[in-house]
Amino acid sequence: MAWIKIIDEADASGALEDAYKETGAARGRVANILKVHSVHPQVMSAHLALYRELMFGRSELSRADRELIAVAVSKTNHCHY
Repeated sequence: MAWIKIIDEADASGALEDAYKETGAARGRVANILKVHSVHPQVMSAHLALYRELMFGRSELSRADRELIAVAVSKTNHCHY
């Protein structure tokens, strides 16, 4: 199992604090899958932007279709996300 250093939200400052605020704004918390980027806040913001574009951006696929694809890929990869 991999171990990734994560900086806790309480210990965040500067760019990381800003990234945590942006990332947690919609749900009130930051998902662990995004916290793995805590040592590189700019990557966390890029990951969130990519996710938002893929799931909510303009597409010929419906939101339900995109979620179904995400679930199928996660199942294939044995990932609980």
